[in-house]
Amino acid sequence: MSHTPHELAEEFPDHVEKMSSLKQTDAHFAKLFESYHEINRSVHRAETNVEPMDNLAETELRKKRGALKDEIWSYLQK
Repeated sequence: MSHTPHELAEEFPDHVEKMSSLKQTDAHFAKLFESYHEINRSVHRAETNVEPMDNLAETELRKKRGALKDEIWSYLQK
């Protein structure tokens, strides 16, 4: 557990411009992007004990974040 937020700009630094463009032109991508950030913020708050949660709930959020990240990555590869 790193306690460092996994921001998409840091995860995919070579695709920042493409993500920005897709957020403006593709409603599905914009929804994926926003969902990722909502879950990412929740995971970060749990990891830093700002909003503690049980391990199972935190693990499920991490899985959802990973799935969204994979879907976003596949979008960026198109």
